[in-house]
Amino acid sequence: MTDNNKSLFSGNISDIMQSAYIDYSMSVIVSRALPDVRDGFKPVHRRVLYAMLREGLLHSRAYDKCAGVVGEVLKNYHPHGDSSVYDTLVRMAQPWVMRYPLVDGQGNFGSVDGDSAAAYRYTECRLTKIAEELLKDIDEDTVDFAPNYKESSTEPTVLPSSLPSLLMNGSSGIAVGMATNIPPHNLGELIDAVTLLIDEPNCTIEQIMEILPGPDFPTGGTIAGRSGINSYMHTGRGIVRMRGTITTEELPNGKQQIIISEIPYNANRATLVTRIADLVKEKILDGVSDLRDESTETTRIVVELKLGEIERVTINKLFKLTALESSFGVILLALDKRRPRQMNIKEALECYVDHRREVILRRTQFRLRKAEDRAHILEGYKIAQDNLDDFVRIIRASANRIEAKSNLVAKYTLSDRQVNAILDLRLYQLTGMEREKIDAEYQELMTIISGLKEIIENEHILLSVIKDELSALRDVYADERKCTITEYEGDVRMEDLIPNDGCVVTITKSGFIKRTGVEEFRSQNRGGKGVIGSGQKEEDPVEILQTCNAHDTLMFFMKNGRVYVGKAYEIPEGSRIAKGRNIINLLEMQKSEKVAALIAIDSFESDQSLVLCTQKGVIKKTKINAYKNHRKGGIIGINVDEGDTVLKAIKTNPDDHILILTKNGKGLRFCCDQLRDQGRVTRGVRGIRLKPKDQVDSCLVVDDQKLLLIAGQNGLGIRTRFSAFLPNGGKLDSDSVEDATPRKRGGQGVTAMNTDRIIGALSVDPESEILMITSNGQAVRCPVNNVRETSRGSKGVKLVNLSGKDKLTAISEVIELDEGDELEEEGTESENLLENEPETDTGNLNTDHDTKTDSTE
Repeated sequence: MTDNNKSLFSGNISDIMQSAYIDYSMSVIVSRALPDVRDGFKPVHRRVLYAMLREGLLHSRAYDKCAGVVGEVLKNYHPHGDSSVYDTLVRMAQPWVMRYPLVDGQGNFGSVDGDSAAAYRYTECRLTKIAEELLKDIDEDTVDFAPNYKESSTEPTVLPSSLPSLLMNGSSGIAVGMATNIPPHNLGELIDAVTLLIDEPNCTIEQIMEILPGPDFPTGGTIAGRSGINSYMHTGRGIVRMRGTITTEELPNGKQQIIISEIPYNANRATLVTRIADLVKEKILDGVSDLRDESTETTRIVVELKLGEIERVTINKLFKLTALESSFGVILLALDKRRPRQMNIKEALECYVDHRREVILRRTQFRLRKAEDRAHILEGYKIAQDNLDDFVRIIRASANRIEAKSNLVAKYTLSDRQVNAILDLRLYQLTGMEREKIDAEYQELMTIISGLKEIIENEHILLSVIKDELSALRDVYADERKCTITEYEGDVRMEDLIPNDGCVVTITKSGFIKRTGVEEFRSQNRGGKGVIGSGQKEEDPVEILQTCNAHDTLMFFMKNGRVYVGKAYEIPEGSRIAKGRNIINLLEMQKSEKVAALIAIDSFESDQSLVLCTQKGVIKKTKINAYKNHRKGGIIGINVDEGDTVLKAIKTNPDDHILILTKNGKGLRFCCDQLRDQGRVTRGVRGIRLKPKDQVDSCLVVDDQKLLLIAGQNGLGIRTRFSAFLPNGGKLDSDSVEDATPRKRGGQGVTAMNTDRIIGALSVDPESEILMITSNGQAVRCPVNNVRETSRGSKGVKLVNLSGKDKLTAISEVIELDEGDELEEEGTESENLLENEPETDTGNLNTDHDTKTDSTE
């Protein structure tokens, strides 16, 4: 390789492209597309405002050409196209876009009809008063500065932002693999919410919503329903339904006309009028006789109805068929410490409070340094005035300034700065009147210094400063809400917003829960090594694995017998490698409670029963509808004996057979009608008689049309017939299995599998797929037809390839949703997060262990 090519290197083009694209993605995410949660701005917005401040374009001064601002931004801060800078400036000046405009524009800055702004050589601008509040104190070391792109100057990495700009004006942006869409809010309500959070850091989101009920769009209108607001306030995502404001007027000729006075946020007024005209032309709005757009600076669209036409019918059609009812998909995503983070409303407000705390602290430290510096000089002045005659003598006797400085320092305890300040004094400043001024200024500085030190040393006083400043700004800038929030019939449900897809719910030993789509676990052959299925380490394995649909109701049975109820979609969604969220943040569990079993049901209005089984073999049957009056704080599901714990919960019908399996491999099959229906607050009866040191491991409903799959913690499993647990060992014909008499409840059972520890059992058919998770967090999804059928009592075949001390901990059947059951969703947005996750290699080890053992007792 020649010297001219020393910078060249060889590599795989796929690796180079992947690395380059990741770098590009992160650059877009951090430096262009997403706002900072602290000041609510993207870099281009921040640079425009800072450039206008440096140009002196304050609200109290004259306007200047936008071309000059664009040129200044391009010259010093933003090395991109001029259109992006000017579009940003224009947007910050449009009152139908910004709830609180930050730029005061003069000239043609576009319209709500979609008209574009005039070229920047024709328009003029300056900062608004509220924008100056966001830049206030920037020269007092309140924020960090970084070199600009050509390192000729510096620019702020964040603005001091004395107001919560992110939520005040909202933001939108599309990055690579993620997007943000934050609605604007009312400033007065925001400040009240911040004050509440400072006063009560442990306040709930419900308490915040009492003060901050939802968005406040600059175009007014109404928000129809609260479910979308409640969703994004709690999770950071939700769909807010917006409607325009409509009134009706009576005409002298007996006709009625519909007046549209406000339109939804981001709706184009001219496009709306065109759409209504098209519907009238197509005879869809057949009750309309005339349509006029009488809008000026305010909106007034007149829809005149035919005589005798019912206005409610036309209004409903307008909402349904035009942009008069629109949806705003909220994604509260912003950069927190330079990392994209989706957060709820409380977390966003907490980030702002933390930012203001740092700004006030740094500002106070800066002012303290200046005050102490000035006090230091005044102390020197006082020494000079106390020894004025001697100072004059020394100065007059000195040959020059350097000698005078040296002589003064030698005789008096003065610093270089004090001596220089004294030598710079004018003669009139040595008069008695000036001495009084110096004393007064010094005393005032001492008071200021004491107050500044109190702020720095006392967290309570520091937070009070934040509250006081926000309260003062509230008095100046807060206004009434423009947008009203209403309840309306047909309010959107969460089920309407969330697809009813199959998912996997996992709970780890230490109580971390998450919901993952089944599509993340690709199918493999049995014996495969699997992919990473959990973010947990070996010391925190998955203990409970349940597949269900997103709309299912989940019942969480605690080991002490209590039961909690929630929806599957309420569980935080995470990837295969995500750690999940602690379940105590999801359920209002009592202290020291731990989940023992998890079951999914479609509805409480069911004729089925729930059968609960404990580790010591106690079993109880209760109707599902007995649990319908559940509470957030949980209800009693079964009375558990001391030293015993709930193990399993299953759904049954009256004619079902139940199979109980123990840890040591015993199995007992008996009919469900041997159990009477009991109330919730009861103990139950004996299900199986256990030998010493044995305990129940699994309990399931028998389906003789399927096969039984049993898995051991050593990674081996068997697939056998349920009829093998009948008294005759399963030698009946298939037609007579249903007529066979099972064993009696309370017996010891027969050998089911020759293993030292059973971890789970499933009822499967040939088309079933199973999902297995190990203690190291590996997940294997494979079809059951890879596991050949064996007789009861064998050791089984390898289900998963375990390495080292890894163990199989959980097994569940994969539930897939039929195409006919999928919901059609309108206005939903999908977010594909950027992932660079290498998949673990899989194997196909088919080692069988079919050694037959004695299967009868």
